[in-house]
Amino acid sequence: MKHLSCENITVRFGGVLACKGISLAIEEGQVSGLIGANGAGKTTLFNVLTRFQEYEAGNVYFKGDSIDDKKPHHMASLGVVRTFQNINLFKGQTTLNNILIGAHHRLGNPLASVFSLPRARRNEKKLYARAIEIAEMLHLEDHLDSTAANLPYGYQKRVELARALASDPEVVLLDEPVAGCNDEETDELKSSIKELNKQLGITFFLVEHDMSMVMDSCDYIYAINFGENLAEGTPEEIQRNPDVIKAYLGED
Repeated sequence: MKHLSCENITVRFGGVLACKGISLAIEEGQVSGLIGANGAGKTTLFNVLTRFQEYEAGNVYFKGDSIDDKKPHHMASLGVVRTFQNINLFKGQTTLNNILIGAHHRLGNPLASVFSLPRARRNEKKLYARAIEIAEMLHLEDHLDSTAANLPYGYQKRVELARALASDPEVVLLDEPVAGCNDEETDELKSSIKELNKQLGITFFLVEHDMSMVMDSCDYIYAINFGENLAEGTPEEIQRNPDVIKAYLGED
């Protein structure tokens, strides 16, 4: 099933066409990737899919239904969440609190929580237990009480992913998940994404410049160039594609 897809997306910034009729379809249960040189339109398309960016033409679909009218704050309830290229944590809060913030839309009736009704208390305990489970999946259990600002960079990346998972998503979009990470941190995040995809069946879609990360993690890859579809296929097909080789290496 096509989990998250778009058709003929066109985005214009003044006189510049950032996206020129781009189409793609992210399959349910897969890890998919989006690659392209700087300025290819990756971030713009990523923002379109998460409804942070409006578009001049085209459509976005979730499980076959149009979400053109959705706003960014609707997406988590729908089942679509994202991380950001620049870490966007609550730096003064603990790891655990940052993870729990990701589940805010699952708290239910705010008044029930304010008055500490039994149902609200049960729900809060359930979300707390789930946050602990997610922390363990990402090897954060020994850092739950640590302030986010005091964590190493790679751990902060994990906390951001954990916060996204706390919303109980169907699709997670990762904006350069290993940008700024060293080789060890990259390998750990790569393994975590594979394991989460396998264990939880979550669909992942990532934008990443680290080609080893993309090729080792993704089942299917889309390549774009100058705002247009260039190629798509398995990692092996993309590596052999002459159009991709030309775009990246400048071959004649």
